[in-house]
Amino acid sequence: MLSIINSTALHGLAGHIVKVEVDVSNGLPCFDLVGLPDVAVRESRDRVRAAIKNSGFEFPVKRITVNLAPADIKKEGPMYDLAIAVGVLAATGQIDPEKCGPLVFIGELSLKGDVRGVAGVLPNVLAAVENGFTSVVVPRENAGEAALVRSAGIYPVSSLNQLSYFLTGEEEIFPYTPDENEHRPGRDNRYPDFSEVKGQYAARRALEVAAAGGHNVLMTGSPGSGKTMLARCLPGIMPDLSFEEALETTKIYSLAGLLKPGQAMITERPYRAPHHSASSIALVGGGKYPRPGEISLAHNGILFLDEMPEFHKDALEALRQPLEDGTVTISRINASLSYPARLMLIGSCNPCPCGYHGDTLKDCNCTPLQVQRYMGRISGPLLDRIDIIIDVPRVTFDELADSQPGETSEAIKKRVEAARAIQRERFKNSGTGCNANMTGSVVRKNCLLSREASSLLKSAFKQLKLSARSHDRVLKVARTVADLAGSERIQAEHLAEAVQYRREMQGG
Repeated sequence: MLSIINSTALHGLAGHIVKVEVDVSNGLPCFDLVGLPDVAVRESRDRVRAAIKNSGFEFPVKRITVNLAPADIKKEGPMYDLAIAVGVLAATGQIDPEKCGPLVFIGELSLKGDVRGVAGVLPNVLAAVENGFTSVVVPRENAGEAALVRSAGIYPVSSLNQLSYFLTGEEEIFPYTPDENEHRPGRDNRYPDFSEVKGQYAARRALEVAAAGGHNVLMTGSPGSGKTMLARCLPGIMPDLSFEEALETTKIYSLAGLLKPGQAMITERPYRAPHHSASSIALVGGGKYPRPGEISLAHNGILFLDEMPEFHKDALEALRQPLEDGTVTISRINASLSYPARLMLIGSCNPCPCGYHGDTLKDCNCTPLQVQRYMGRISGPLLDRIDIIIDVPRVTFDELADSQPGETSEAIKKRVEAARAIQRERFKNSGTGCNANMTGSVVRKNCLLSREASSLLKSAFKQLKLSARSHDRVLKVARTVADLAGSERIQAEHLAEAVQYRREMQGG
């Protein structure tokens, strides 16, 4: 007898319906699994056999053939266990195949018959809905994540027995209803507050501008000047995730298997800080079975590269295209996958190998050639994609001894959110999220200069030998400075601040 059960497969973040076709016929006992399965899928034969027996069902001593169609799409992971087991039970008449038709099944089985959670449930449920299915059976521990897809009925199960009772009508399973606060974006308190930072007023201002407009930043300064702490304070002033942004981010973390147990949704902006030994594949993504890298895991959040010149050259250069386009494309011989990568890049570096070039208290022992080579590890094209560069000088004793608390992250965040609100209104229905994402045509439309500002920009363009990309990035930063000031038109003082950030980059 033949039964056909629905499941899903992912190609990047895009999903497809997989028909799990199970045929049980007379012949020598065997269990064949075809349809381009990986090792984890092939091993499901032993898990399914044991789960069916230990759940009190009869496992057929016949010829069993399971086809995962379409056969030209790679099937990965243990998520097909539940669909295969249901297919075997339906093909042998132990459950009604008609009850399975409208459902999509996702889940791993233990040898005892328990249903275990799997990675990638959210994008798989989205794939099911996009293909016309509205009822999905998932592991109980993945129910909160799956329920993010509000147009789907999510049926959580904890065992194969419970599922069989549901399909035979002996037990009712109601669609999962999430707790009111379960999917509410929030703020993580594990990061330091800006009030803890001593001095560094210029750097704090620059990071406020960066957070308000989503701009990339490079901080330079001697060791111990506070670059890492400033970067760790930045999440505290970032605007809260919208539901749509949280859903996008959760899809990526779900696919990567990085959701914590019991975590249904990513509710804070990601903050990723990989070590400088990370490879280009770790940053960009890839591997035998391509997975998202750090830049995709930082989507809608922050990617902090501490000691940026110490990263591998090819790893840094691989950032250029994602920083420009907001997506990363991983190409293989038989496939090309795209992952979102709209992020804020925050980099830090010393001014030279010893770290004290230009320091006011310690002498640098590096030669000019060593300094040039060290800074040359960050290429010109990559620097051209960084909007703001700031010098983080050594903190003085008087600043450290000052007992007056600095401005809190909460106060700065209010100004950032006010500026972001202006941008949302400006770019509504255009697909542009913030000032840093403006295209050339959008820049020309929204970055209107006063007469004095226009004259200043012309002078800066000649003196600093700006490229066309740098010209637009100066305008984007100036637009953000004007938004923070509540000004509709970019004035000379707004442009002067933006040029100052760019001038320092050119001089770095």
